[in-house]
Amino acid sequence: MFKSIKFVQTSLILKSRPIQFNYSTKSNIRNMEQYLAQAKEFTSFIDKSPSPYHAVQYFSEILKSKGFIHLSEKQMWDIQPNKKYFFTRNQSCISAFAVGGKYKAGNGFNIAAAHTDSPNFKVRPVSKVESVGYQQVGVETYGGGLWYTWFDRDLTVAGRVIVKSSDGSYESKLVHIKKPILRIPSLAIHLDRSVNTDGFKYNTQNHLVPMIASKLSEPVESKDKSESKTVDPQDVNSSTTKHHAVLLELLSKELGCSVGDIQNFDLSVCDTQPAAIGGALDEFIFSPRCDNLGMSYCAMVGLLNVKDSTLAEEENVLNVVLFDNEEVGSSSPQGACAPLINDTISRVNTSMFSSTFKPHELNNFIDLTLRNSFLISADMAHAIHPNYTSNHEPLHRPALNKGPVIKYNANLRYATTGPTSFVILDICKKNGIPVQEFLVKNDSPCGSTIGPIISGSYGIRTVDIGNPQLSMHSIRETCGVADITHGINLIQKYFEQFTKLDNIKSDLE
Repeated sequence: MFKSIKFVQTSLILKSRPIQFNYSTKSNIRNMEQYLAQAKEFTSFIDKSPSPYHAVQYFSEILKSKGFIHLSEKQMWDIQPNKKYFFTRNQSCISAFAVGGKYKAGNGFNIAAAHTDSPNFKVRPVSKVESVGYQQVGVETYGGGLWYTWFDRDLTVAGRVIVKSSDGSYESKLVHIKKPILRIPSLAIHLDRSVNTDGFKYNTQNHLVPMIASKLSEPVESKDKSESKTVDPQDVNSSTTKHHAVLLELLSKELGCSVGDIQNFDLSVCDTQPAAIGGALDEFIFSPRCDNLGMSYCAMVGLLNVKDSTLAEEENVLNVVLFDNEEVGSSSPQGACAPLINDTISRVNTSMFSSTFKPHELNNFIDLTLRNSFLISADMAHAIHPNYTSNHEPLHRPALNKGPVIKYNANLRYATTGPTSFVILDICKKNGIPVQEFLVKNDSPCGSTIGPIISGSYGIRTVDIGNPQLSMHSIRETCGVADITHGINLIQKYFEQFTKLDNIKSDLE
């Protein structure tokens, strides 16, 4: 009686009649296809970079494969023209630089700087929490996240673990448990009838504690025989007294070590859902950590795309710096408040310093380099939101897939000035790169970036830019497929063309 004749017929009809696109839609699809390959590379990078440590490791491996020499900050540097180098700090910050073939002490640095961190939850030093039969993991909020978006997500952990080796030494190893092991469940509407009228309210201390297992599933005795030999259950400093055994066993399995070998860790909570390209016309990237792995990726690929022949004729140093801890103020050795850029400039000038110069002249050359340098502060920007248009300044509404955004703020929350924005506008005009402009409304607060920090500390000319995105600081953000390519092209052309463009004169100089 209930034969699916109509449904079958409908299905057959749909299959036999291909969708008819009008000309403009076909054009959109054709135009978007040229950006998909780069966008897919970006989503692959996102999936491999669940923490700043993983992002830095990803870039380190690529830089080595492209001929960049790995430097140590604990050793002396021997820097040569027409060579490429990189170093890392804290495993979460990386600086890569290519020395122009015609570089001389005192010449400038063409810098593009971004940051590797994003808002998330950090596993607490003592994370062992229990409540009404559940084992939970105590976490601390990091940065200004849209924390409500973390409810009812399939979560896991990633980061670095300090492991004791068989020879008694210690090693920092990266870890990423890819299966969903954590969840922050929301409260059923039946128990909170006013949630849709009064808003979703939560307390970050009490309501953001992910569950990892039930109390009944906790192992009575560890399966790891070596643990009993190396861990004293009464030792308040041992991992087993601070964290649930089930979490430690998952980490030890992933790392290939015993639970007793785990000394400490820096772990972040992250989503297990991979980044994806979506929208009916494949225009959008749905992904975690667009802010700010999006601009970190564009900056590094832009540097890697510079041809060796171009570098041979370059007079400046081309430099990408990816800092950590921007989301919490940048005040760390690996953050933008640290003198990393100045340290790099000093060490490069020292290495390139001619023996014919007098020793006291070195500081003069370092000052010259700072004055001759330029910085792009690359951090994602706010795209116009279709459902909240009134939250945007009417004449400054960046759109997805329309190119990078120059960010302005009269109160210096961004470091952009007329001359520095002209540099970007001119490069984009000469190379056919779409570009947009943004500022907030007068009655709206404005976020900030590492741009004002660096420009204010060293007097380096700075412009703030970034690709547009929606849902900034959500666990799942949205950016444009085409903008990945546009962002890369802008950074690449900046590296290739800025030195020759840098001829803006002022009567006040």
